Amino acid sequence: MCTLVLVTLLRQPSFELTGPGGIAALALGCPSRGRHPPSVARTMWNLLLRNQFIPLQCTFWKRIIQELWSGFWHALQILTHKIHQLKWEILWSEAPTKVNGPQARQFTPCIKQINFPTNLIRLEVNSSLLDYYTELDAVVLHGVKERPVLSLKASMIDMNDIDEDEDEEKYGCGMDTLNKQFSVVTLREWPTNGYFDKLPYELIQLILSHLTVPDLCRLAQTCKLLYQHCCDPLQYIHLSLQPYWARINDTSLEYLQSRCTLIQWLNLSWTGNRGAISVSGFSRFLKVCGSELVRLELSCGHFLNETCLEVITEMCPNLQELNLSSCDKIPPQAFNHIAKVGSLKRLILYRTKVEQTALLSILNFCSELQHLSLGSCVMIEDYDLIASMMGAKCKKLRSLDLWRCKNITENGIAELASGCQLLEELDLGWCPTLQSSTGCFTNLARKLPNLQKLFLTANRSVCDTDIEELAANCTRLRQLDILGTRMVSPASLRKLLESCKDLSLLDVSFCSQIDNRVVLELNANFPNVFIKKSFTQ
Repeated sequence: MCTLVLVTLLRQPSFELTGPGGIAALALGCPSRGRHPPSVARTMWNLLLRNQFIPLQCTFWKRIIQELWSGFWHALQILTHKIHQLKWEILWSEAPTKVNGPQARQFTPCIKQINFPTNLIRLEVNSSLLDYYTELDAVVLHGVKERPVLSLKASMIDMNDIDEDEDEEKYGCGMDTLNKQFSVVTLREWPTNGYFDKLPYELIQLILSHLTVPDLCRLAQTCKLLYQHCCDPLQYIHLSLQPYWARINDTSLEYLQSRCTLIQWLNLSWTGNRGAISVSGFSRFLKVCGSELVRLELSCGHFLNETCLEVITEMCPNLQELNLSSCDKIPPQAFNHIAKVGSLKRLILYRTKVEQTALLSILNFCSELQHLSLGSCVMIEDYDLIASMMGAKCKKLRSLDLWRCKNITENGIAELASGCQLLEELDLGWCPTLQSSTGCFTNLARKLPNLQKLFLTANRSVCDTDIEELAANCTRLRQLDILGTRMVSPASLRKLLESCKDLSLLDVSFCSQIDNRVVLELNANFPNVFIKKSFTQ
């Protein structure tokens, strides 16, 4: 995962944000080990768009963080990670709010004071109320540099100033607290259950289905009747533990095993890092609870290795959806195991180390695939060969993500368009080897009439001919991204908007021929289409 340089010993920090939305999460944590910062813009865009959180790390210490600048934020939750302890603390959290207008704004939440050193900040982004992707302008941090991590002594930090019990009760971040809620408790006997005795079992189940996992755990401690309802496996058919990533560990999974024997959808994204979930703990859980699994979300699960993938393919015979995005600790050869799951319909391998041989095997044996993400998979040597295999074997493919594919050419696009004619969504953003002059985009438009979403982001060769072909052949188009092209004129965009009646979003940011006057005119004539143009222009 990409990181930015940042380390802090927080005293009374404050944050300033700019952007027309809000932030969803910020976290502070463990010492880094000599990592260096990549490009701010590239890192932030990548992490926000794909993972919806940002980790910020540093190799030195600062006493105060004073400013954080961002754009298009929604709802900030600030978390902090204690040195030498696997514990996160929420410093600030708030629900997202709707912000009108595209202007950047400065946002300054009042965060909780802490008295321990940290060098990891985590921003969790809630973009549910945004019209488009989250955008970030910059992160600026001010502070006083402290001595290196290794010279910091425990005596420098007065931990007695922290009331941990109060923090856990208020913010619910203590692992021990959540695990105690999962465990069996001694319940008092009552002669009757009052009005609950008059309610059908199914109705009580329906009422309880609206509770979160921590609330179910708390309610289970009230009486035997509600304990029975809260522990019923039917309450855990769909289970997302991602919101509680900071509290989930092996003990949590062990307590949940008896309740998840019928589970079909499981989301463990973001969980298990820094040793919280072990390979053996994950394997034990799937051996008990994997037989009915249809959907498994494991995004950013850095505890995953080859053994985990082998267990998944053996214990989850009914699996149809698997998300391994940003699981960059899985070795390349491990992905061969996925080919054993022939029932897969959705596979997300974004930013993994999957290599060509393993991927060809997956495509050969998983012919039921309908949704496939290979964005930023840098170890694939020949995307034309991959596209040819998809065209031959994956006839049911409906969405394909090839974002930042570095070597696909017009030949691969031709094979793909000829074989996967049911495609409705295609992401070819930041693919530098695709040139409009080869006719690749024209070929796409003519052979894929069912296209509803097409991303040609940062391809400067896209021209009027391509837009006119889309207007003539892809009348079901709902979303088009041509950010960064210099070759598209207002006239071709008008043809597109007139032909594609279902179009709802058009991104023309940084298109040099499309100025603000043109955007205002198009907005007036086509009010049902959200036309996105970078407000920095």
